[in-house]
Amino acid sequence: MKISVLLAAYNGEKYIEAQIKSVLPQLSADDELLISDDSKGNETFVEIEPFLADERVKYLKGPQKGVDANKEFLLKNCRGDVAFLCDQDDVWLENKVKKVMSAIEGGACCVLHDAYLTDADLNKTGETLFALRGAKPGILRNIIKNSYTGACMALTRSAFEAALPFPKDIPMHDQWLGLVSEKFGKVEFLPEPLILWRRNEGSMTGGKTTNLQKIKWRINITKNILGC
Repeated sequence: MKISVLLAAYNGEKYIEAQIKSVLPQLSADDELLISDDSKGNETFVEIEPFLADERVKYLKGPQKGVDANKEFLLKNCRGDVAFLCDQDDVWLENKVKKVMSAIEGGACCVLHDAYLTDADLNKTGETLFALRGAKPGILRNIIKNSYTGACMALTRSAFEAALPFPKDIPMHDQWLGLVSEKFGKVEFLPEPLILWRRNEGSMTGGKTTNLQKIKWRINITKNILGC
């Protein structure tokens, strides 16, 4: 199966080189690393440009409509049978692809794996993402408290195509992808951390939301998951 690694970039010049270097050795000659750059300046491209000599690396200018739109753009433009979502400032651990693909080949349409939380210098904090989030499968459970984190997800083409286009009123693309996968196929949670999940001031994280907004989001995603 052909793999597409989908890297949504935005002002990622500080860490993106390390991430690309951790991804490429795990890909075969037929796979692709598709980078969609939403940055307004040229700094991120300067870091990516040396890797374009590798035919597996493809560079696209992003849609400039935010992270969810950028991930959707990547999913619509990839050519792989399996899509690995990828953040610009993390580092993949050795054998991530091999272990995730083993679960895919075993029948999973979506795989979510654990991650080591680190500081900006990749020093482990002693926490893991699954422990922090209390990650568990289940549609109702993940509407109420989301386990799905894009940087730790891979999906088959049938799974991500079922989730396209993204509804405009959902809170997060990764939650939506996970819930659609659970509705239509087998989702597997791998307890082994397979990336270093860098938390730093430049990380793309959401701001604070009100309880009313959270209720509206849950209503919206429930409506959409029932209707798909």
